[in-house]
Amino acid sequence: MLEHISVPVTNFAKAKKFYVAALKTLGYKLTMDFSPEAAGFKEGGHTSLWIVAKKGKITKTHVAFRAKSKKAVQNFHKAALKAGGKDNGKPGLRKEYSPTYYAAFVLDPDGNNIEAVVFKK
Repeated sequence: MLEHISVPVTNFAKAKKFYVAALKTLGYKLTMDFSPEAAGFKEGGHTSLWIVAKKGKITKTHVAFRAKSKKAVQNFHKAALKAGGKDNGKPGLRKEYSPTYYAAFVLDPDGNNIEAVVFKK
């Protein structure tokens, strides 16, 4: 079981705004704030996602969040774009992954690929 993951960001304030807005649609809340260096987000039992300020070039990552419904995936995509993300795959079925894989992809302000996914037709 995954305990937590850290996503590197170069502009902490911009990234924090993005993640607060995008993850709210998936039930995540900002629970630990060590601005301007780190912030942790929680859904359920523990703080499982962190954004961490890094200087210079970062290695981009991909993080997928389990959504509770197709509507939540759609809301995530819309909120993430409004908060400064770039579309990297509109909400829809991804049958190449699985017949019930419904997801949306957004690049955060640093180009990290952030995904919301639900397994429903």
